[in-house]
Amino acid sequence: MTDSDGAYSRLGLLLKPHGLMTRCALHLNEDADLAAREHGYRTIVLAGHAGSSFWQHFERFRAGQGGNDPLDAWSRVAGEAIAPQMDGCTALYPFEKPWWPFQNWIARAEGLKPSPLGILIHPEFGLWHGYRVAFAFHEAIAIPPPATHVHACDSCLGKPCIAACPVGAIGESGFQRDACRTYLAEKPGQAGCMRTGCLSRNACPVGAKYRYNRDQLRFHMAALDVP
Repeated sequence: MTDSDGAYSRLGLLLKPHGLMTRCALHLNEDADLAAREHGYRTIVLAGHAGSSFWQHFERFRAGQGGNDPLDAWSRVAGEAIAPQMDGCTALYPFEKPWWPFQNWIARAEGLKPSPLGILIHPEFGLWHGYRVAFAFHEAIAIPPPATHVHACDSCLGKPCIAACPVGAIGESGFQRDACRTYLAEKPGQAGCMRTGCLSRNACPVGAKYRYNRDQLRFHMAALDVP
């Protein structure tokens, strides 16, 4: 294993001007990560955001861009600006082929599990975080040990996220996508969740200080492309 001149720390510094940060990292296994290993990748560092840390940077980018997927486009621009500054590094994205196993990497490296909404819940950031790009290194660089977070939902009393859903689309048995989309397309949903963000997500008490700002909430709801 090599420190590669502090590659992990240096990557964090390069991410900061974009409002992003290193989220977690892992060394790839010869058996479990065969496809990535065949590309010559040995270490994956996942980068993303907590709260609205990246939003002002994205807004400036979006103001001068068109297209249907501006957040994906911005993520690619950020990734392609950073990767060449790191030796033996390639930027990978969760929104384009080949479909890299981001969820598997996150589970192994950061130890997060889904909330009743289906969104991975973080003990500090709650439901207000995301992953935008993975940096694949051809060397086994030095990285922090995998995290072992306690699943916040296990100790949550009352499950306010479930009670807050006006159509019962959130439950212990899973997320009822069709019921949610039908509600969002109707007048109450347009005046409620589509305007202020998902009521169930807003009801979660974990990481409340990281809650997305109003513009970001509306952007993500609009991205659902409700009829």
